[in-house]
Amino acid sequence: MPKRYAFEIQYIGKNYAGSQIQFENGEEIEAPTIQGELEKALSTLIIGGNPEKRNKRPIKTVFSGRTDRGVNSKGQVVHFDTDRTIVASKFVYSMNEILPSDISISNFTEVDKTFHAQKSAKKRFYRFEFVNRKYKNAFDGDLMLIKYPLNLERMQKSLDYLKGEHDFSAFKSAGTLNPSKICFIYDARVEKQGDHVLIDIEGNRFLYNMVRTIVGTLLQIEGHNLEPEHMQRVLESRDRTTAGRTVSPYGLTLMKVEY
Repeated sequence: MPKRYAFEIQYIGKNYAGSQIQFENGEEIEAPTIQGELEKALSTLIIGGNPEKRNKRPIKTVFSGRTDRGVNSKGQVVHFDTDRTIVASKFVYSMNEILPSDISISNFTEVDKTFHAQKSAKKRFYRFEFVNRKYKNAFDGDLMLIKYPLNLERMQKSLDYLKGEHDFSAFKSAGTLNPSKICFIYDARVEKQGDHVLIDIEGNRFLYNMVRTIVGTLLQIEGHNLEPEHMQRVLESRDRTTAGRTVSPYGLTLMKVEY
């Protein structure tokens, strides 16, 4: 009888076209993805030898959620089924030797067959990090640089309007496939560590590009000296044209998934 295993996966998304294998007209798109690399490594370790074609997918994985091109993860959760009995410590070591240097796994465990990485998830925690100073620094990497001064008190007031259950249509991109636009935001906060700004948002679910558009709207409010209430007006409008731009994915990290 197949067993179900789950683990956390960490990755730097810069070199990948998102977390999920992508298809067009039923055919897999040849683009590097986290799932593609993960399933290739799993198949090599569990079955032996690389599959001739990735779309054969002898070991199929289920992620807690999709992350876009360039988005990182520290706490993405994945599950898969196999007939093999796996020793966790040896498996984690071997997987991390096989996987590319920008992908790793941890906290591997056998779970009940009723567990589902996506459907069982209750809360997801994202963090967006950017730099706030006048000049760039060689060590900023790909983080976004905001040169004008920011008022964290005003930013927090703006974020507070997002808490609770709302229709987040104003913050979704055209690529949102799920017809449901209702999300519950448990917490949204901003803090500054040196010249780095951290925006943390926890919710039960997120729409396509939702966090990045919220950050863009927050910066629109600050950059144009709008009142924090503007965030509420955008939210209530349910109109994407009223929100700010969708900022770069670099700096966005899926920090944790709770079950």
